[in-house]
Amino acid sequence: MQQKYLFALLLFIGSFIAQAQIVDDSLLIEGHHRSFHFLKSAKSNASLVFVLHGSGGNGTQMRARAKSLEGIAPTENILLVYPDGYKKYWNECRKTANSAANLENINENAFFGSMIDYFKERYQINEKQVFAVGTSGGGHMAYKLALTMPESFRAITALIANLPDTNNIDCEEKRRAMPVMIVNGTADKTNPYEGGEVITNNISLGLVRSTDRTFAYWSSLAGYKGKPQMQNLPDTDPKDGKTIEKYTFKKKRKPEVTLLKVINGKHDYPNDIDVHLEAWEFFKRSMK
Repeated sequence: MQQKYLFALLLFIGSFIAQAQIVDDSLLIEGHHRSFHFLKSAKSNASLVFVLHGSGGNGTQMRARAKSLEGIAPTENILLVYPDGYKKYWNECRKTANSAANLENINENAFFGSMIDYFKERYQINEKQVFAVGTSGGGHMAYKLALTMPESFRAITALIANLPDTNNIDCEEKRRAMPVMIVNGTADKTNPYEGGEVITNNISLGLVRSTDRTFAYWSSLAGYKGKPQMQNLPDTDPKDGKTIEKYTFKKKRKPEVTLLKVINGKHDYPNDIDVHLEAWEFFKRSMK
């Protein structure tokens, strides 16, 4: 009997691993093989969520930082995708960035559009439930998707990233209102909360707006005026010296725009919340 149970357990574990197997693939975009990685665990009509790495990183490394999303992906029917930037960087909207992706003007819109088509054709995703959550340079890439191809995305979340300043933006903005959540730290020296120059891996990525101006950009597009609703989130880790203030604009028939202001937060994630789970809850609200 014990051998039977052991055999059944091994079958179950093997089945689970197979369902959660990471798949590596690539698409040829304008002469460049652009790679991405995804979990082959979702059913049809799944929500497609792109998880975007920061400058100097890659999709595989990003997977380790979003394990919480993988944990809920089967029950929430999420198809998670970890794309790779071009030579570890994204060609987002900062025109003075001197990364190879920007200098070679890599076509990111074609890459993301082709990935969406890939998952529509092969996995029958829900094309009305496509999202992006990005960290640092990946947050800038999420902004670009919202700025330049909002018709393809339901909502985005940008972590530790501000919009490029007006003299440092080279995207053609469609200026369409959409749900946007921002998570930024007040003590971040890489992505300055009050705006300024972004330098990472000894590469200058140009000037960014302040977080308040970034938040105002998206809330203004959505037609909000006045002050947002403010809420202090529970300080679940008092030892980390960080607290979170939540500012929200939300009305019927208007997209939600939310800022999580991490007091004393640096260029990292706060401990009081899981930012990727928070992003998914935000995405779910945008579907209602």
